[in-house]
Amino acid sequence: MVRIITDGTSDMSAQRAAELNIDVIPLRVLFGEESFLDGVDITREEFFARLASSQELPTTSQLTPDDFLGLFQKYAAQGDEIVGIFVSTELSGTCQSACIAREMVEGGEIHIVDSRTVTFALALLVEEAARMRDQGLSAAQIAAEVEKLAQRTHLLAVVDTLTYLKKGGRVSAATAAVGGLLGIKPIVGVDSRGTVEALGKARSIASGLDWIAQHIKNAPADPEHLVAYGHSNSPDRVPVCMEALKDALPQDKPPLMGSIGAVVGTHVGPGAVGVAYIAAE
Repeated sequence: MVRIITDGTSDMSAQRAAELNIDVIPLRVLFGEESFLDGVDITREEFFARLASSQELPTTSQLTPDDFLGLFQKYAAQGDEIVGIFVSTELSGTCQSACIAREMVEGGEIHIVDSRTVTFALALLVEEAARMRDQGLSAAQIAAEVEKLAQRTHLLAVVDTLTYLKKGGRVSAATAAVGGLLGIKPIVGVDSRGTVEALGKARSIASGLDWIAQHIKNAPADPEHLVAYGHSNSPDRVPVCMEALKDALPQDKPPLMGSIGAVVGTHVGPGAVGVAYIAAE
C-alpha cells in the first residue's frame, strides 16, 4: 500500500485528510511560552483571534526527524511504500528532517518530495498524489510526477493588510505606514524555486484579483489538474475570488477549498485570499 504523508503547513483539514487517507504531521505554534499543535490544540479561528491581540508575532517550531521517525517505521514495518510531500525547502527545514528520518529506517521505500510551495498549494499537490495513488501508481511513480507538477505550481494571493508583513520584517515600518494610508494590498506568490516573492500591489482586493487573473492568462492553467482557492480567516472572500478568476481558470473540475493556518497566517494576517493552480506545460 502507498502511504502519503504531508506536514501541517499544507493546511489540509483533518476531515479532508481522513477522506483521502493522508497523514498530516502538525507543527507547533508558540505564543510566548504557550505552545499549541496547529489545527489540533488551536483552531484557525482561535489562532487569528490571538494573532490580532498579540503584540509579538507567534513563532512555529520546525519538525524534527523524531516527528517523522515513528510513522516511517510503522509503515515500513507493514511493507507499505511512503511518499512524503512537504513544505518548500526554501521556507523550512522540514524536508531535511524527513530525509534524516528516512536514513534511520531500515528496509523501507520512502520518497521525499520538496513541494516548492506551502499552504493550500501544497494541499493541491497532495490531492494530486492521492489521485495517482488511487489510480494504482507506485510510490516512485507518484513522487516523480509530483516533483514535475511542483515546478509548474503557482500560488498567488492578495494580502489585506501590511501590518503582519511589517511585524515579521518583510516590509519596513515606513512602507507599511504609507501603504496603510493608501490602502495598498500586496500581491504575493511562491516562485518556482519555492521562495515567497512580492509580485505587485493593488489599491483594493478587487483590483488585486484582476492582476492575478491577468497573470493566469499569461501562464495558463492545465485543465487536466485541480484548482485550489484559499483564504486567511475570510471565507466570504472566496466566492469573490472565484468570480473574478472564472474566465481565467478551467471550470470542469470541482475546485478545492483551503484555509490558511498558523505558519502562513502569521505573516499575511487575516483577510488574504488567493488561488493555487498547475500551469500548462
